Amino acid sequence: MRNFMLIATGTDVLPLNLAIKRMPELWKADTYLRDYPQGPFGEIESIMLRFPTKTVHETEEALQAAVASFDQHENIDYPAYKTLPEARPMIMQLMARVGGERLGRAMINKIAPGGRIFPHADTPAHTDYYTRFHIVLQSAPGVVFRAGDEHAYMATGEVWWFDNKQEHEVINNSAIDRIHLVVDIRTSR
Repeated sequence: MRNFMLIATGTDVLPLNLAIKRMPELWKADTYLRDYPQGPFGEIESIMLRFPTKTVHETEEALQAAVASFDQHENIDYPAYKTLPEARPMIMQLMARVGGERLGRAMINKIAPGGRIFPHADTPAHTDYYTRFHIVLQSAPGVVFRAGDEHAYMATGEVWWFDNKQEHEVINNSAIDRIHLVVDIRTSR
C-alpha cells in the first residue's frame, strides 16, 4: 500500500499566503504543539485554525471525569480561523472533493530551513477516525517528507493524502520555510 497520494494540483494558495504574511504575529499566538512535552513538533511554528479544546485539570479525578465525557474527535474553531477567511474555501473545497462528513483539525505548520518534525506516528484512535490531507502553501526542493519507507516531495499548490498511521517525519533541507495547511477530515469513503 502506498503511503502518499497526490490528489490535486494547481491550488491557488496566493490569497492565504499573502494573508499570513500580513499577520506574522499569528505564528506566535499558539505554541501548544511546539511546547508539547516530548512531542515531535519542537522545531515548528503553527497557526491553529481548528483543534480540540485544550484544558488543564488540577487533579487526577478531574482529569478522569473530563476524559469520560470528552469526544476526542470534536474540534472547535480557533480565532485564527476567523482571522484568515482565505483558508475556509480551501478547506471546504477539499471536504467536498473527498466526500467529507466531519471536519477535524486544521492547522498551518511552518518548518524553517534546517528544521524538522521528528519521527512519530499519530494515535490509532485519531487515524482510524480521520483522514489526513496536506495543502502545500510553500515548499521547495530539499524538503523531505517520509512516511514508512516512502518519501515524497510536495510542491506548492499541491494537495496530498498521506497515511499518518505510519511513522512519519519532515526535514526541511531547502532555503525557504516549508508551510502546509494540514486538514483532518472524516470521509464517507
